[in-house]
Amino acid sequence: MDSYLIQVNGHGDHAPVLDVHLKSTGNTISPGKAKGRKPRWAVRASEMSKKTFNPVRAIVDSMKVEPNPKKAMISLSLGDPTVFGNLPTNDEVTRAVKEVLDSGQYNGYAPSVGYQSCREAVAAYYNCPEAPLKAQDVILTSGCSQAIELALAVLANPGQNILVPRPGFSLYKTLALSMGIEVKLYNLLPEKAWEIDLEHLESLVDEKTACLIVNNPSNPCGSVFSKSHLQEILAVASRQCVPILADEIYGDMVFADCKYEPIATLSTSVPILSCGGLAKRWLVPGWRMGWILIHDRRDIFGNEIRDGLVRLSQRILGPCTIVQGALERILRRTPPEFYHNTLSILKSNADLCYAALSAIPGLQPVRPAGAMYLMVEIEMEHFPEFENDVEFTERLISEQSVFCLPATCFEYPNFFRVVITVPEEMILEACSRIQEFCEMHYQGAEGAQDLECDK
Repeated sequence: MDSYLIQVNGHGDHAPVLDVHLKSTGNTISPGKAKGRKPRWAVRASEMSKKTFNPVRAIVDSMKVEPNPKKAMISLSLGDPTVFGNLPTNDEVTRAVKEVLDSGQYNGYAPSVGYQSCREAVAAYYNCPEAPLKAQDVILTSGCSQAIELALAVLANPGQNILVPRPGFSLYKTLALSMGIEVKLYNLLPEKAWEIDLEHLESLVDEKTACLIVNNPSNPCGSVFSKSHLQEILAVASRQCVPILADEIYGDMVFADCKYEPIATLSTSVPILSCGGLAKRWLVPGWRMGWILIHDRRDIFGNEIRDGLVRLSQRILGPCTIVQGALERILRRTPPEFYHNTLSILKSNADLCYAALSAIPGLQPVRPAGAMYLMVEIEMEHFPEFENDVEFTERLISEQSVFCLPATCFEYPNFFRVVITVPEEMILEACSRIQEFCEMHYQGAEGAQDLECDK
């Protein structure tokens, strides 16, 4: 018969340690060999990891193409405003972080939802009579992408569905499918400056619809919805009793001739989780500071959703504490001229790019009103040697060393997206090369028909 001796060892500053000694009176127990089990390696990836699929990475990584060695590469594909160094953040922003770092007061863990003082700062910054906010309405997150992930996770169960814009940011689908949530794509209309096809949107709603994602201003479209259009969207949500997940990371990044309306300011009846952060407006995407603003004036979410968000936030114990410590100063001290200068550069680049691409036969750009992007339609019938937008953009890289993201990445074939954060001279050079490329491959109606016959 086996017997066990348990001995407690502990001295000084060290916690007591339990030592377990096995005394055997006969049979020997071999470690790792449980009765009836033959050990073998069987390590497999989880089902969640298998369901996680990023269409941008899948498409871009499969583009096995080398740029033209005679031309310097110009990448208009990455939505990171810091890449070329022409859009630095404001000195007040960096100074705020330096002060916090030097203070040594923010090196430990914070509450998983963020420091109370930092939540108060975000609430004060976005609070307005039309959409009042308090600290308890703010959840701080590790970037806006985590804000979206938490919002989806709290609103939807496996087997339910969410409504996602097409074209739209690929992360929505990536996150949803990994959680076992179905994605239903509603159409945006390029001929109406990318407004939502409201009839199509409403036709997709069923008893399993958990939420509607509204991205305004838009990635990849660069569109900004008018107040009246947002009210129409809210009317659908109200009629169908579907909560809204508002991706507003580009909030206030709109050009001078346009006005940004936070969707929560236009409704008292529809519950909304608004996701935002520092990444784009303050030009610091790598700092990973985001937030969820809970707008629920009819108490439809109630404690259920609020408590759920708190529990979900506890999975990673909150965002970077150094940036949290600087948050109040960043929001309070960043001068208005910084925002104006950034938007002035983006507007100028957007106008240059739109004008240049509009003059190219076979391309139809859609004028942006904000954010950092511009979408361009490829009239594929005039480029019959290319199967689709992916092939078009691949050849653009190999011949002209210009990389634009094919809009198949956003579920919208035969378009491509241009990032307008690059320096002006680079925008002009890229557009010149795109023109040269299109002139080389463009076929008029007759030429295209002849080429089809030859096939």
